[in-house]
Amino acid sequence: MTLTPTHGPDVRARRLTTTLYGYAFLEDFVLLYPVYALLFSDTGLTVWQISSLFALWSVTGVLLEVPSGAWADAVSRRLLLWLGPLLTAAGFALWVLLPSYGAFAVGFVLWGVGGALGSGALEALVYDELERLGAADRYARVMGRARAAGLVAVMAAMGLAGPVLAWGGHTAVGAASVLVCLLAAAAATRFPEHRSPAAGHDGWTATLRAGLAEARADRSVRGALLLVPAVSAVWGALDEYTPLLVRDTGVADTTVPWLLLLVWAGATAGSLLAGEGERLGTTGLAALLAGAGLALAAGSVAGTPAGLVLVALAFGGFQAATVLADARLQRRIEDTGRATLTSVAGLGTELATVAVFGGYAVIASGNAHSTAFAVFAVVYPATAALLLAGVRARAARARP
Repeated sequence: MTLTPTHGPDVRARRLTTTLYGYAFLEDFVLLYPVYALLFSDTGLTVWQISSLFALWSVTGVLLEVPSGAWADAVSRRLLLWLGPLLTAAGFALWVLLPSYGAFAVGFVLWGVGGALGSGALEALVYDELERLGAADRYARVMGRARAAGLVAVMAAMGLAGPVLAWGGHTAVGAASVLVCLLAAAAATRFPEHRSPAAGHDGWTATLRAGLAEARADRSVRGALLLVPAVSAVWGALDEYTPLLVRDTGVADTTVPWLLLLVWAGATAGSLLAGEGERLGTTGLAALLAGAGLALAAGSVAGTPAGLVLVALAFGGFQAATVLADARLQRRIEDTGRATLTSVAGLGTELATVAVFGGYAVIASGNAHSTAFAVFAVVYPATAALLLAGVRARAARARP
């Protein structure tokens, strides 16, 4: 009689994915997310001070995005994944214990550092562990489900933040957020990791140089790096303005959150279907981007609640394409610089997002929000055209 091993690849893969889904949910199940602007306002901060806090948060992430990725390649990625939530928890604790501009600023820096530590490290750890188990082809499906878990957590936090705030004020919301961050850190310690950190005193700087050198030397890596921000930056920035787009359809303010849930549900469905999308190939990905861009433009300019169904479909397509672009990048990166180059793609996304914010302010200042959404939707058919041009160029080079 042959006994089935109790610690085979399927068991180890299940441990990895279960930990990942729990970690992704806990990272985004933060009740402070929907109400922290109210905390700042209730403390007496002006709009200028609140905006400066957001800017400080963004600058922290931009400055640390790539160095943190190189550090993740040089040391333990699991270490960074549990350290990040601890720093975020410390920042949230400062907000509720010492509510003031200075405490908010320090909290945003800690949050920015915590987010940067996990950016690149998570994707690299998951891909390498799946590859070790011979399951790298499941990466898009696994990460799509992880993103869906995070989106469900955001929706749950939006639903619970109001009742908890009414019951215990900002202190209760803050305490719940700190607890969730601590649970996320605890979950991160369960991630398997079987790689050896880089040796030597200059490990992380050498890793950074090696990763950037790989991007310069390999055209396919460069293309995959550029595709990530091209796919994710625009719709990620537009998401911040969806409440304004929804309100412009003429619904009451109390109806806006329910219609936003429709949009989030579309993005969640896109995450869950991302694994199936790997069968599409480059041409199929181009078709997905073009179709989602057209749906976003049509749904936005419709100016009706029914048009938001198209916006939800578009966001589902964008979410699936974001996961697929990340999977495309991971397949092209050598193991040693995986977190570094993933962070480079993250930096490109951050910078492109800031540019979209600026462009949106210019367009929407003299036009309806639907016009701004429709203008930025053009980016996706354009990206699809570039992908198809790349396919034709590779086919031409392959001809004898």
